Amino acid sequence: MMGKPDKALPTGWTTSPREALRVTNTGPIAQYDAASTPGYTGDKQAGTAALIERGAHLADLQEMLFANGRSRGHRSVLLVVQGMDTAGKGGIVRHVGGLVDPQGLAITGFGKPTPEELTHDFLWRIHRALPPAGKIGIFDRSHYEDVLPVRVHNLVPERVWSQRYDLITQFEREVVAAGTTVLKVALVVSREKQKQRLIDRLNDPTKYWKFDPSDVEERGFWEDYLEAYQTIFDRTDGDHAPWYLIGADRKWFSRLAVCELLIDALEGLNLGWPAATFDVEVERARVAAL
Repeated sequence: MMGKPDKALPTGWTTSPREALRVTNTGPIAQYDAASTPGYTGDKQAGTAALIERGAHLADLQEMLFANGRSRGHRSVLLVVQGMDTAGKGGIVRHVGGLVDPQGLAITGFGKPTPEELTHDFLWRIHRALPPAGKIGIFDRSHYEDVLPVRVHNLVPERVWSQRYDLITQFEREVVAAGTTVLKVALVVSREKQKQRLIDRLNDPTKYWKFDPSDVEERGFWEDYLEAYQTIFDRTDGDHAPWYLIGADRKWFSRLAVCELLIDALEGLNLGWPAATFDVEVERARVAAL
């Protein structure tokens, strides 16, 4: 008896995005080429067209997830997006999240903790933002901020932040056990590309609002951030909540890659359309009699 055939790769991919971008296969972040397109052979034109085509498929899968949530299904998906300034986190939210029906999304951006949030455990605000059944949640930054800038700038003692990796892993296992599929994406921008994007913001009055003078200061901690990210991958990557490393110098590629990862996650749920909770023939006759 023949086994189940392997799923066909999306057009332009020689390796599945799930394998090509998994941190266990990409090598150290400090050596990662932010302009690379691992597993994908297409150019910008092909990638941009593919995003539109694949986005339609993503929208169909998201609608099925939403329908199941409305029918007492318990599944949801959480996309965690991390990256240095100008890496394109907001672009992922707009250009990938924007491919699907907004009523099926739960988007949360995490900045500096509020005074209220600081009175609670660091995961308190994360718990409150988890996507409900039937929705795709997108975190623009996340609980990993508590082992990134917190670690780099020693905002809490090392004995505190060093314990958080295990707490995060335990938390994510519980989230997955409750029915949420978790995938985590780290967008990698090169120093040269980040500098150019900062200059572009200063040269365009419509982008002044995106510029934060502290972004320039943070560049002085570049190597510290890379070290912090690598520790995150080493300590918190797992099949239950995998990390994917995606070059962000080519925004068209990072958006396509995230779209494909979401498609893969949704297809992995093996959902179907909810069955009718009423007699279809009876209701068809009633409508025909109107």
